Amino acid sequence: MGIRTLSDLLDALYDEERKKEIIDRLKGVGPKIAEHWIEVIEERGILEESVPESREEEKVPEEVVVEKTKEEEIEKEKGAEQENKAEEVIIEEAEVSAKEAAIVEKGGYLVKAKPALDPTIAKLLALRRKISERRPAFLRQEWFRYKRLGEKWRKPRGLHSKMRRHYKYRPPVVSIGYRGPKKVRGLHPSGFEEVMVYNPSQLEGIDPKRQAVRIGSTVGYKKRIEIESKADQLGIRILNRTG
Repeated sequence: MGIRTLSDLLDALYDEERKKEIIDRLKGVGPKIAEHWIEVIEERGILEESVPESREEEKVPEEVVVEKTKEEEIEKEKGAEQENKAEEVIIEEAEVSAKEAAIVEKGGYLVKAKPALDPTIAKLLALRRKISERRPAFLRQEWFRYKRLGEKWRKPRGLHSKMRRHYKYRPPVVSIGYRGPKKVRGLHPSGFEEVMVYNPSQLEGIDPKRQAVRIGSTVGYKKRIEIESKADQLGIRILNRTG
């Protein structure tokens, strides 16, 4: 990405295309994290302008050098120390470890891990989302007439059923044309493949770039905490985390 200094990072974050590239390439980084970095860098004023001059500029002939007082030198040393400490803090915030599944942003916001998606899969997920928005709610025949029937879908089987015969003035019937793309069928909306887990040992074969974990409903609180702590160590996302 060609980012070596904090000023390079700030310039990249102001550029929408480079900002999007940073979000795509760094795991766990989203738009909110990028905005947070800009705020931290601007608040602390750590740019290349405030960094000490380069060595070439420091090489000044001895005749031109003006003697500086001890107080000015002490103040400069203190300022340099503060800048170095602030730089270390920002660099620590900017580093995104591959082992980390999430980054805690200022204010307690938890950034969820993202899968490494193929471009075709990402397009199909977006297409599936659009199809789901257009898909009608399939309700049982005459659900509005009899309270005992309920709304849950049942296939109409009556010999004279207008709904079964697909009359236009009757509600839509479940059919194959309403389905989503086959390649992304069964995937979580984020793009992860869901894997059911009931104990910590089942996390060892999980691929954190492709798969996410869902803890079984019968798992107790104590074992659930163990599973969550081990998943955090392995960088695995939990879809139904406690709290």
